[in-house]
Amino acid sequence: MADSKVMNISVLAEERIEMGIVQNGVLEEYYVELFNQKKTRGNIYVGVVNNIDTSLQAAFINYGAERNGFLQIDEIHPEYFHVQQSESSGRPRFPPIQNVMRKGDLVLVQVVKEPTGKKGAFLTTYLSFPGRYFVLTIGREQIGISRKITDENVRKDLRELVQKQDLGTGLGVIVRTAAASASKTRLIRDLKILKKLWTNARDSAQKSTPPSQLFAEIDLSGRAIRDYMDNDITEVYVDHEETIERVRELMQIIAPRRLNRLKYYNLREQGKSWWESNHVDKQVQALYSREVTLPSGGRLVFDTTEALTAVDINSGKIGGKTNFRDMALLTNIEAAREIARQIRLRDIGGQIVIDFIEMKDKSHCREVERTMRLEVKKDRARTDVGRLSRFGLLELVRQRLGSSALSTSTESCPHCGGTGVRRNLEWQAVNAIRELYAKIWAHTPTQGAPNPTVLNYECHPDIMHYLLNNKLSKLHNMETEHNVKFSFIPKV
Repeated sequence: MADSKVMNISVLAEERIEMGIVQNGVLEEYYVELFNQKKTRGNIYVGVVNNIDTSLQAAFINYGAERNGFLQIDEIHPEYFHVQQSESSGRPRFPPIQNVMRKGDLVLVQVVKEPTGKKGAFLTTYLSFPGRYFVLTIGREQIGISRKITDENVRKDLRELVQKQDLGTGLGVIVRTAAASASKTRLIRDLKILKKLWTNARDSAQKSTPPSQLFAEIDLSGRAIRDYMDNDITEVYVDHEETIERVRELMQIIAPRRLNRLKYYNLREQGKSWWESNHVDKQVQALYSREVTLPSGGRLVFDTTEALTAVDINSGKIGGKTNFRDMALLTNIEAAREIARQIRLRDIGGQIVIDFIEMKDKSHCREVERTMRLEVKKDRARTDVGRLSRFGLLELVRQRLGSSALSTSTESCPHCGGTGVRRNLEWQAVNAIRELYAKIWAHTPTQGAPNPTVLNYECHPDIMHYLLNNKLSKLHNMETEHNVKFSFIPKV
Protein backbone atom coordinates (compact mmCIF):
# COMPACT_ATOMS: atom_id res chain seq x y z
CA MET A 1 0.00 0.00 0.00
CA ALA A 2 3.02 2.30 -0.42
CA ASP A 3 2.19 5.75 -1.81
CA SER A 4 -1.51 4.92 -1.79
CA LYS A 5 -4.74 6.02 -0.22
CA VAL A 6 -7.21 3.17 0.11
CA MET A 7 -10.82 3.10 1.30
CA ASN A 8 -12.16 -0.10 2.83
CA ILE A 9 -15.86 -0.74 3.47
CA SER A 10 -16.40 -3.89 5.52
CA VAL A 11 -19.89 -5.26 6.13
CA LEU A 12 -21.06 -8.09 8.34
CA ALA A 13 -24.47 -8.80 6.81
CA GLU A 14 -27.34 -7.20 8.71
CA GLU A 15 -25.09 -6.51 11.70
CA ARG A 16 -22.28 -3.98 11.24
CA ILE A 17 -20.61 -1.74 8.67
CA GLU A 18 -17.13 -0.23 9.00
CA MET A 19 -15.40 2.36 6.82
CA GLY A 20 -11.75 3.27 6.98
CA ILE A 21 -9.26 5.22 4.89
CA VAL A 22 -5.64 4.10 5.02
CA GLN A 23 -2.90 6.29 3.57
CA ASN A 24 0.53 4.70 3.13
CA GLY A 25 -0.35 2.11 5.77
CA VAL A 26 -1.63 4.63 8.34
CA LEU A 27 -5.29 4.70 9.36
CA GLU A 28 -6.56 8.25 8.75
CA GLU A 29 -10.35 7.89 8.97
CA TYR A 30 -12.48 5.25 10.69
CA TYR A 31 -16.25 5.10 11.23
CA VAL A 32 -18.57 2.28 12.20
CA GLU A 33 -22.31 1.68 12.50
CA LEU A 34 -24.30 -1.18 13.99
CA PHE A 35 -27.51 -1.91 12.09
CA ASN A 36 -29.57 -2.29 15.26
CA GLN A 37 -28.46 1.20 16.34
CA LYS A 38 -30.10 3.10 13.54
CA LYS A 39 -28.66 6.58 13.02
CA THR A 40 -31.02 9.52 12.74
CA ARG A 41 -28.56 12.42 12.41
CA GLY A 42 -29.45 14.33 9.25
CA ASN A 43 -32.96 12.84 9.02
CA ILE A 44 -35.88 15.24 8.55
CA TYR A 45 -39.27 14.82 10.19
CA VAL A 46 -42.57 16.62 10.49
CA GLY A 47 -43.13 16.85 14.23
CA VAL A 48 -45.56 18.26 16.76
CA VAL A 49 -44.76 20.63 19.62
CA ASN A 50 -45.39 18.48 22.68
CA ASN A 51 -44.29 20.86 25.39
CA ILE A 52 -42.69 24.29 25.86
CA ASP A 53 -40.21 24.96 28.66
CA THR A 54 -39.98 28.68 29.36
CA SER A 55 -37.03 28.35 31.74
CA LEU A 56 -34.92 26.61 29.07
CA GLN A 57 -36.45 28.67 26.26
CA ALA A 58 -36.88 25.48 24.28
CA ALA A 59 -39.63 23.29 22.85
CA PHE A 60 -39.86 19.51 23.07
CA ILE A 61 -40.89 18.01 19.75
CA ASN A 62 -42.60 14.67 19.18
CA TYR A 63 -41.08 13.54 15.90
CA GLY A 64 -41.75 9.83 16.27
CA ALA A 65 -38.75 8.79 18.37
CA GLU A 66 -38.79 7.17 21.81
CA ARG A 67 -37.90 10.50 23.42
CA ASN A 68 -39.02 13.95 22.35
CA GLY A 69 -36.42 16.07 20.58
CA PHE A 70 -35.00 19.31 22.02
CA LEU A 71 -35.47 22.50 19.98
CA GLN A 72 -33.91 25.72 21.28
CA ILE A 73 -35.28 29.15 20.48
CA ASP A 74 -32.23 30.06 18.34
CA GLU A 75 -32.85 26.96 16.18
CA ILE A 76 -36.39 28.04 15.29
CA HIS A 77 -36.75 29.74 11.91
CA PRO A 78 -38.63 33.08 12.03
CA GLU A 79 -41.31 31.69 9.68
CA TYR A 80 -42.65 29.73 12.67
CA PHE A 81 -42.82 32.80 14.92
CA HIS A 82 -46.27 33.92 16.02
CA VAL A 83 -44.68 37.34 16.71
CA GLN A 84 -42.02 39.13 14.71
CA GLN A 85 -38.34 38.86 15.62
CA SER A 86 -36.78 42.17 16.61
CA GLU A 87 -33.25 43.44 16.19
CA SER A 88 -31.19 45.70 18.42
CA SER A 89 -27.65 46.98 17.89
CA GLY A 90 -27.36 44.82 14.78
CA ARG A 91 -27.77 41.57 16.78
CA PRO A 92 -30.90 39.41 16.59
CA ARG A 93 -33.00 39.28 19.74
CA PHE A 94 -35.40 36.38 20.06
CA PRO A 95 -38.87 36.81 21.53
CA PRO A 96 -39.89 34.53 24.42
CA ILE A 97 -40.49 31.04 23.10
CA GLN A 98 -43.98 30.96 24.62
CA ASN A 99 -44.83 33.76 22.18
CA VAL A 100 -43.14 31.98 19.28
CA MET A 101 -44.67 28.50 19.38
CA ARG A 102 -47.68 26.83 20.92
CA LYS A 103 -48.38 23.28 21.95
CA GLY A 104 -49.71 21.30 19.00
CA ASP A 105 -47.92 23.36 16.32
CA LEU A 106 -46.53 21.41 13.36
CA VAL A 107 -42.87 21.93 12.56
CA LEU A 108 -40.29 20.51 10.13
CA VAL A 109 -37.19 19.49 12.08
CA GLN A 110 -33.82 17.90 11.33
CA VAL A 111 -31.72 15.89 13.78
CA VAL A 112 -28.44 17.67 14.54
CA LYS A 113 -27.23 15.43 17.37
CA GLU A 114 -28.23 11.85 18.11
CA PRO A 115 -30.09 11.04 21.36
CA THR A 116 -27.62 10.21 24.14
CA GLY A 117 -28.43 8.48 27.42
CA LYS A 118 -31.64 9.97 28.78
CA LYS A 119 -31.41 13.03 26.53
CA GLY A 120 -33.44 13.30 23.36
CA ALA A 121 -32.06 14.38 20.00
CA PHE A 122 -31.00 17.98 19.41
CA LEU A 123 -33.15 19.43 16.61
CA THR A 124 -33.17 22.40 14.27
CA THR A 125 -35.68 23.90 11.85
CA TYR A 126 -32.84 25.21 9.65
CA LEU A 127 -32.86 22.23 7.30
CA SER A 128 -30.02 21.18 5.02
CA PHE A 129 -29.52 18.57 2.28
CA PRO A 130 -25.90 17.45 1.74
CA GLY A 131 -24.76 16.42 -1.71
CA ARG A 132 -21.48 15.55 -3.35
CA TYR A 133 -20.53 19.15 -4.19
CA PHE A 134 -23.07 21.31 -2.33
CA VAL A 135 -25.13 21.52 0.81
CA LEU A 136 -28.56 23.03 0.13
CA THR A 137 -29.71 25.14 3.09
CA ILE A 138 -33.39 25.79 3.69
CA GLY A 139 -34.35 29.12 5.20
CA ARG A 140 -30.89 30.66 4.83
CA GLU A 141 -30.34 32.58 1.60
CA GLN A 142 -26.57 32.40 1.63
CA ILE A 143 -23.68 31.29 -0.56
CA GLY A 144 -20.86 29.85 1.52
CA ILE A 145 -17.67 28.31 0.17
CA SER A 146 -15.47 25.77 1.94
CA ARG A 147 -12.43 27.34 3.56
CA LYS A 148 -10.35 24.48 2.15
CA ILE A 149 -10.84 25.97 -1.33
CA THR A 150 -8.05 28.54 -1.17
CA ASP A 151 -7.70 29.57 -4.84
CA GLU A 152 -9.50 32.92 -5.11
CA ASN A 153 -10.22 32.47 -8.83
CA VAL A 154 -11.86 29.09 -8.17
CA ARG A 155 -13.89 30.57 -5.31
CA LYS A 156 -15.04 33.40 -7.58
CA ASP A 157 -16.04 31.02 -10.40
CA LEU A 158 -17.99 28.78 -8.03
CA ARG A 159 -19.81 31.71 -6.48
CA GLU A 160 -20.78 33.05 -9.92
CA LEU A 161 -22.00 29.60 -11.01
CA VAL A 162 -24.27 29.32 -7.97
CA GLN A 163 -25.56 32.88 -8.38
CA LYS A 164 -26.66 32.09 -11.95
CA GLN A 165 -28.81 29.17 -10.79
CA ASP A 166 -32.44 29.70 -9.89
CA LEU A 167 -32.35 28.48 -6.31
CA GLY A 168 -35.75 29.82 -5.33
CA THR A 169 -36.93 31.81 -2.32
CA GLY A 170 -35.43 30.92 1.03
CA LEU A 171 -32.75 28.58 -0.35
CA GLY A 172 -29.01 28.90 0.04
CA VAL A 173 -25.93 26.87 -0.83
CA ILE A 174 -22.69 25.88 0.84
CA VAL A 175 -20.03 24.85 -1.69
CA ARG A 176 -18.09 21.76 -0.57
CA THR A 177 -14.37 21.18 -1.15
CA ALA A 178 -14.96 18.52 -3.83
CA ALA A 179 -16.62 21.16 -6.05
CA ALA A 180 -13.24 22.75 -6.80
CA SER A 181 -12.30 19.95 -9.22
CA ALA A 182 -15.75 19.16 -10.64
CA SER A 183 -17.11 20.08 -14.06
CA LYS A 184 -19.87 22.64 -14.49
CA THR A 185 -22.28 19.92 -15.67
CA ARG A 186 -21.75 17.82 -12.54
CA LEU A 187 -22.11 20.83 -10.28
CA ILE A 188 -25.42 21.86 -11.83
CA ARG A 189 -26.74 18.29 -11.73
CA ASP A 190 -25.84 17.94 -8.04
CA LEU A 191 -27.68 21.16 -7.28
CA LYS A 192 -30.77 19.98 -9.18
CA ILE A 193 -30.81 16.69 -7.25
CA LEU A 194 -30.69 18.55 -3.92
CA LYS A 195 -33.53 20.86 -4.95
CA LYS A 196 -35.56 17.82 -5.96
CA LEU A 197 -34.96 16.21 -2.54
CA TRP A 198 -36.23 19.37 -0.84
CA THR A 199 -39.28 19.54 -3.12
CA ASN A 200 -40.15 15.90 -2.39
CA ALA A 201 -39.75 16.39 1.36
CA ARG A 202 -41.89 19.53 1.32
CA ASP A 203 -44.63 17.82 -0.70
CA SER A 204 -44.55 14.78 1.60
CA ALA A 205 -44.97 17.05 4.63
CA GLN A 206 -48.25 18.36 3.24
CA LYS A 207 -49.62 14.84 2.74
CA SER A 208 -48.26 13.00 5.79
CA THR A 209 -49.76 12.59 9.24
CA PRO A 210 -47.36 13.86 11.90
CA PRO A 211 -45.16 12.70 13.41
CA SER A 212 -43.54 11.13 10.35
CA GLN A 213 -40.20 10.93 8.56
CA LEU A 214 -39.72 12.94 5.38
CA PHE A 215 -36.08 12.37 4.53
CA ALA A 216 -33.45 9.82 5.62
CA GLU A 217 -29.70 10.35 5.36
CA ILE A 218 -27.92 7.63 3.37
CA ASP A 219 -26.02 4.89 5.22
CA LEU A 220 -22.31 4.86 6.04
CA SER A 221 -21.24 3.22 2.76
CA GLY A 222 -23.07 5.90 0.76
CA ARG A 223 -21.72 8.75 2.88
CA ALA A 224 -18.21 7.36 2.48
CA ILE A 225 -18.43 7.56 -1.31
CA ARG A 226 -20.23 10.90 -1.32
CA ASP A 227 -17.97 12.65 1.19
CA TYR A 228 -14.57 10.96 0.86
CA MET A 229 -14.24 9.62 -2.69
CA ASP A 230 -11.78 11.93 -4.42
CA ASN A 231 -8.84 11.69 -6.82
CA ASP A 232 -6.50 10.74 -3.99
CA ILE A 233 -8.40 7.48 -3.31
CA THR A 234 -6.60 4.88 -5.44
CA GLU A 235 -8.69 1.83 -4.48
CA VAL A 236 -12.04 1.10 -2.81
CA TYR A 237 -12.55 -2.37 -1.33
CA VAL A 238 -15.97 -3.71 -0.34
CA ASP A 239 -16.41 -7.20 1.11
CA HIS A 240 -20.21 -7.50 0.80
CA GLU A 241 -21.96 -8.23 -2.50
CA GLU A 242 -25.17 -6.24 -1.89
CA THR A 243 -23.24 -3.25 -0.55
CA ILE A 244 -20.78 -3.17 -3.44
CA GLU A 245 -23.72 -3.03 -5.89
CA ARG A 246 -25.17 -0.02 -4.05
CA VAL A 247 -21.73 1.61 -3.97
CA ARG A 248 -21.30 0.94 -7.70
CA GLU A 249 -24.66 2.57 -8.49
CA LEU A 250 -23.74 5.64 -6.46
CA MET A 251 -20.29 5.90 -8.04
CA GLN A 252 -21.85 5.70 -11.52
CA ILE A 253 -23.71 8.88 -10.62
CA ILE A 254 -21.08 10.92 -8.79
CA ALA A 255 -17.73 9.41 -9.85
CA PRO A 256 -18.15 7.30 -13.01
CA ARG A 257 -14.52 7.75 -14.10
CA ARG A 258 -13.34 6.13 -10.88
CA LEU A 259 -15.43 2.97 -11.16
CA ASN A 260 -12.34 0.94 -12.02
CA ARG A 261 -11.03 1.67 -8.52
CA LEU A 262 -13.92 -0.25 -6.94
CA LYS A 263 -12.92 -3.83 -6.06
CA TYR A 264 -14.62 -6.76 -4.36
CA TYR A 265 -12.73 -8.22 -1.42
CA ASN A 266 -13.72 -11.87 -1.16
CA LEU A 267 -13.68 -12.84 2.51
CA ARG A 268 -14.21 -16.52 1.77
CA GLU A 269 -11.16 -16.69 -0.47
CA GLN A 270 -8.94 -14.50 1.70
CA GLY A 271 -9.89 -16.17 4.97
CA LYS A 272 -9.41 -12.97 6.98
CA SER A 273 -10.61 -9.40 6.87
CA TRP A 274 -9.01 -6.63 4.81
CA TRP A 275 -7.96 -4.96 8.07
CA GLU A 276 -6.02 -8.07 9.10
CA SER A 277 -4.55 -8.71 5.65
CA ASN A 278 -3.12 -5.20 5.53
CA HIS A 279 -2.06 -5.07 9.19
CA VAL A 280 -4.47 -2.25 10.02
CA ASP A 281 -6.44 -4.17 12.66
CA LYS A 282 -3.97 -3.22 15.42
CA GLN A 283 -4.44 0.47 14.58
CA VAL A 284 -8.21 0.02 14.89
CA GLN A 285 -7.84 -1.70 18.25
CA ALA A 286 -5.54 1.11 19.46
CA LEU A 287 -8.47 3.54 19.22
CA TYR A 288 -9.92 1.95 22.36
CA SER A 289 -6.72 2.36 24.35
CA ARG A 290 -6.21 5.14 26.87
CA GLU A 291 -2.55 5.38 25.89
CA VAL A 292 -0.88 5.89 22.51
CA THR A 293 2.85 5.41 21.93
CA LEU A 294 4.75 7.95 19.84
CA PRO A 295 7.56 6.98 17.41
CA SER A 296 10.22 8.54 19.67
CA GLY A 297 9.05 6.57 22.69
CA GLY A 298 6.84 9.25 24.23
CA ARG A 299 3.25 8.52 25.25
CA LEU A 300 -0.12 10.21 24.92
CA VAL A 301 -2.71 9.65 27.64
CA PHE A 302 -6.37 10.46 26.88
CA ASP A 303 -8.84 11.12 29.72
CA THR A 304 -12.41 12.21 29.08
CA THR A 305 -14.65 14.04 31.55
CA GLU A 306 -18.14 15.46 31.11
CA ALA A 307 -16.71 18.92 30.45
CA LEU A 308 -13.65 18.20 28.31
CA THR A 309 -11.03 15.76 27.08
CA ALA A 310 -7.55 16.07 28.57
CA VAL A 311 -4.48 14.83 26.69
CA ASP A 312 -1.24 14.44 28.60
CA ILE A 313 2.13 14.06 26.85
CA ASN A 314 4.83 12.03 28.55
CA SER A 315 8.35 12.12 27.14
CA GLY A 316 10.17 8.85 26.50
CA LYS A 317 13.83 8.00 26.11
CA ILE A 318 14.94 9.41 22.78
CA GLY A 319 18.20 7.88 21.55
CA GLY A 320 20.93 10.41 20.78
CA LYS A 321 18.98 13.36 22.17
CA THR A 322 20.85 14.68 25.18
CA ASN A 323 19.53 18.22 24.84
CA PHE A 324 16.24 18.53 26.73
CA ARG A 325 15.12 21.48 24.59
CA ASP A 326 15.46 19.45 21.38
CA MET A 327 13.86 16.41 23.01
CA ALA A 328 10.86 18.45 24.17
CA LEU A 329 10.38 19.99 20.71
CA LEU A 330 10.65 16.65 18.91
CA THR A 331 8.21 14.95 21.28
CA ASN A 332 5.72 17.82 21.14
CA ILE A 333 5.83 17.93 17.30
CA GLU A 334 5.17 14.17 17.17
CA ALA A 335 2.42 14.56 19.75
CA ALA A 336 0.69 17.37 17.83
CA ARG A 337 0.54 15.23 14.68
CA GLU A 338 -0.70 12.15 16.48
CA ILE A 339 -3.24 14.01 18.64
CA ALA A 340 -4.79 15.58 15.53
CA ARG A 341 -5.07 12.09 14.03
CA GLN A 342 -6.42 10.47 17.20
CA ILE A 343 -9.15 13.04 17.86
CA ARG A 344 -10.23 12.60 14.24
CA LEU A 345 -10.28 8.79 14.47
CA ARG A 346 -11.96 8.78 17.89
CA ASP A 347 -14.30 11.63 16.86
CA ILE A 348 -13.59 13.52 20.08
CA GLY A 349 -15.73 16.64 20.19
CA GLY A 350 -16.08 19.67 22.42
CA GLN A 351 -13.26 21.23 24.38
CA ILE A 352 -9.87 19.49 24.31
CA VAL A 353 -6.97 20.54 26.54
CA ILE A 354 -3.46 19.32 25.68
CA ASP A 355 -0.67 19.42 28.23
CA PHE A 356 2.52 19.71 26.16
CA ILE A 357 6.01 19.27 27.57
CA GLU A 358 7.15 22.68 28.78
CA MET A 359 9.24 24.66 26.31
CA LYS A 360 11.11 27.86 27.15
CA ASP A 361 11.95 28.81 23.56
CA LYS A 362 9.12 30.91 22.08
CA SER A 363 10.00 29.87 18.53
CA HIS A 364 9.55 26.23 19.55
CA CYS A 365 6.11 27.05 20.98
CA ARG A 366 5.05 28.71 17.72
CA GLU A 367 6.33 25.71 15.73
CA VAL A 368 4.18 23.32 17.77
CA GLU A 369 1.16 25.59 17.28
CA ARG A 370 1.76 25.72 13.51
CA THR A 371 2.07 21.94 13.38
CA MET A 372 -1.24 21.48 15.19
CA ARG A 373 -3.06 23.97 12.94
CA LEU A 374 -1.63 22.31 9.85
CA GLU A 375 -2.66 18.81 10.99
CA VAL A 376 -6.25 19.72 11.93
CA LYS A 377 -6.78 21.00 8.39
CA LYS A 378 -7.00 17.33 7.38
CA ASP A 379 -10.10 17.04 9.57
CA ARG A 380 -13.56 17.44 8.05
CA ALA A 381 -14.87 18.69 11.39
CA ARG A 382 -14.62 22.35 12.30
CA THR A 383 -11.73 22.81 14.72
CA ASP A 384 -10.53 26.01 16.41
CA VAL A 385 -6.99 25.95 17.82
CA GLY A 386 -5.86 28.33 20.55
CA ARG A 387 -2.38 29.40 21.64
CA LEU A 388 0.04 27.67 23.99
CA SER A 389 -0.25 29.17 27.45
CA ARG A 390 2.75 29.89 29.68
CA PHE A 391 1.85 26.66 31.48
CA GLY A 392 2.26 24.58 28.31
CA LEU A 393 -1.49 24.07 27.77
CA LEU A 394 -3.12 24.27 24.36
CA GLU A 395 -6.89 24.43 24.01
CA LEU A 396 -8.89 23.51 20.94
CA VAL A 397 -12.57 23.03 20.22
CA ARG A 398 -13.77 20.43 17.70
CA GLN A 399 -17.14 19.64 16.14
CA ARG A 400 -18.23 16.03 16.69
CA LEU A 401 -19.29 14.27 13.46
CA GLY A 402 -20.85 11.08 14.86
CA SER A 403 -20.55 7.37 13.90
CA SER A 404 -17.28 7.01 15.82
CA ALA A 405 -16.11 3.56 16.83
CA LEU A 406 -16.04 4.51 20.50
CA SER A 407 -19.58 5.89 20.71
CA THR A 408 -20.96 2.96 18.71
CA SER A 409 -19.21 0.05 20.38
CA THR A 410 -18.67 1.05 24.01
CA GLU A 411 -20.90 1.53 27.04
CA SER A 412 -20.38 2.38 30.70
CA CYS A 413 -19.01 -0.59 32.60
CA PRO A 414 -21.52 -1.89 35.20
CA HIS A 415 -18.67 -3.19 37.35
CA CYS A 416 -16.81 0.11 37.78
CA GLY A 417 -19.75 2.50 38.06
CA GLY A 418 -18.98 4.29 34.83
CA THR A 419 -15.33 5.10 35.46
CA GLY A 420 -14.28 2.94 32.51
CA VAL A 421 -15.77 1.38 29.39
CA ARG A 422 -16.02 -2.04 27.85
CA ARG A 423 -17.19 -3.33 24.48
CA ASN A 424 -20.97 -3.67 24.68
CA LEU A 425 -22.60 -7.08 24.34
CA GLU A 426 -24.02 -6.28 20.90
CA TRP A 427 -20.53 -5.51 19.61
CA GLN A 428 -19.04 -8.61 21.23
CA ALA A 429 -21.87 -10.75 19.84
CA VAL A 430 -21.25 -9.40 16.33
CA ASN A 431 -17.56 -10.29 16.67
CA ALA A 432 -18.57 -13.74 17.90
CA ILE A 433 -20.69 -14.21 14.77
CA ARG A 434 -17.68 -13.24 12.65
CA GLU A 435 -15.58 -15.88 14.45
CA LEU A 436 -18.33 -18.46 13.89
CA TYR A 437 -18.25 -17.65 10.17
CA ALA A 438 -14.48 -18.15 10.24
CA LYS A 439 -14.99 -21.60 11.80
CA ILE A 440 -17.49 -22.45 9.07
CA TRP A 441 -15.14 -21.33 6.28
CA ALA A 442 -12.21 -23.22 7.85
CA HIS A 443 -14.34 -26.37 8.11
CA THR A 444 -14.20 -28.82 5.21
CA PRO A 445 -17.69 -30.31 4.85
CA THR A 446 -18.06 -34.07 4.47
CA GLN A 447 -19.85 -34.89 1.24
CA GLY A 448 -23.21 -36.56 1.78
CA ALA A 449 -22.98 -36.39 5.58
CA PRO A 450 -26.46 -37.14 7.00
CA ASN A 451 -25.90 -35.17 10.21
CA PRO A 452 -24.57 -31.64 10.66
CA THR A 453 -20.99 -31.18 11.84
CA VAL A 454 -20.65 -29.92 15.42
CA LEU A 455 -18.48 -26.80 15.74
CA ASN A 456 -17.38 -25.93 19.29
CA TYR A 457 -17.17 -22.28 20.27
CA GLU A 458 -15.74 -21.11 23.61
CA CYS A 459 -16.88 -17.73 24.93
CA HIS A 460 -17.80 -15.83 28.08
CA PRO A 461 -21.17 -16.86 29.57
CA ASP A 462 -22.51 -13.30 29.07
CA ILE A 463 -21.78 -13.51 25.34
CA MET A 464 -23.24 -17.00 25.11
CA HIS A 465 -26.49 -15.90 26.75
CA TYR A 466 -26.69 -12.79 24.58
CA LEU A 467 -26.20 -14.82 21.40
CA LEU A 468 -28.84 -17.39 22.37
CA ASN A 469 -31.34 -14.74 23.46
CA ASN A 470 -30.80 -12.11 20.76
CA LYS A 471 -29.15 -13.81 17.77
CA LEU A 472 -30.88 -17.18 17.83
CA SER A 473 -32.55 -16.68 14.46
CA LYS A 474 -29.22 -15.64 12.92
CA LEU A 475 -27.47 -18.69 14.40
CA HIS A 476 -30.20 -21.02 13.20
CA ASN A 477 -29.94 -19.65 9.63
CA MET A 478 -26.17 -20.11 9.67
CA GLU A 479 -26.50 -23.69 10.88
CA THR A 480 -29.13 -24.54 8.27
CA GLU A 481 -27.25 -22.92 5.38
CA HIS A 482 -23.91 -24.57 6.13
CA ASN A 483 -25.11 -27.90 7.65
CA VAL A 484 -23.35 -27.35 10.98
CA LYS A 485 -24.33 -27.29 14.64
CA PHE A 486 -22.84 -24.81 17.09
CA SER A 487 -21.88 -26.02 20.55
CA PHE A 488 -21.23 -23.14 22.98
CA ILE A 489 -18.74 -23.78 25.77
CA PRO A 490 -18.74 -21.23 28.66
CA LYS A 491 -15.31 -19.75 29.35
CA VAL A 492 -14.85 -18.43 32.87
